[in-house]
Amino acid sequence: MSVKVVSKVEIPALVEKRQHQILHAAIELYGKQGYHGTTIRKVAERAMVSVGLIYQYVQDKEDVLYLALNEVLDSYQREIPLALEGLDDPMERFCAAVRAYGHVIDARIDATVLVYRETKWLRRARRDVIKQKEAMTNKLISDCVEDCVREGLFDAVDVELLTYQIVMFCHAWALKAWHFRGRMSIDEYVDRGLRLMLDPLITREGARHWKRITTKREALRTPTRSRVR
Repeated sequence: MSVKVVSKVEIPALVEKRQHQILHAAIELYGKQGYHGTTIRKVAERAMVSVGLIYQYVQDKEDVLYLALNEVLDSYQREIPLALEGLDDPMERFCAAVRAYGHVIDARIDATVLVYRETKWLRRARRDVIKQKEAMTNKLISDCVEDCVREGLFDAVDVELLTYQIVMFCHAWALKAWHFRGRMSIDEYVDRGLRLMLDPLITREGARHWKRITTKREALRTPTRSRVR
């Protein structure tokens, strides 16, 4: 069974453009009406294209759902390594990885919620792909945790469990967006959450690294605040 989405169009740039247009409409409708309550015709109307055009780029609405879920997971694989470029300090890399994860979710809240609500409707082969990609994303974070333990910044910790605590914490930004988004920014949310999670396991040396990182972040934010005033 193929896990790929087959397009009748063979121009990659056009496929990417049209699939993005279709996905944007589908994610909105799936979020409001649910996967089963949304037809391809409704997606076409929302995307302002014909039903026939949609079928040039996907075969059915499961293709659309699969593309939407993949887009979120592929974003982690793009954005987290990018956030780590040029960073050598293990604590700084760890914080940057978690922050990048949070920003992907903040930019794709509706799609993140779909991962929880609708993945079960995918065929098994496709669900397996989603699971594999999730595991790959989690490894980006667990590697950072292991580096912090190795460098004596964290006490010995259950790396897998801590990684999933971080993942679930970040996902809560989307799952409980109605509560958090009106109260704080994604950066404030991540910083506050990291303080809670790191308090039991950070070493004295780790605390010095943490203080340096937070001081640096505050210094970067201060000029912006001054200009606003």
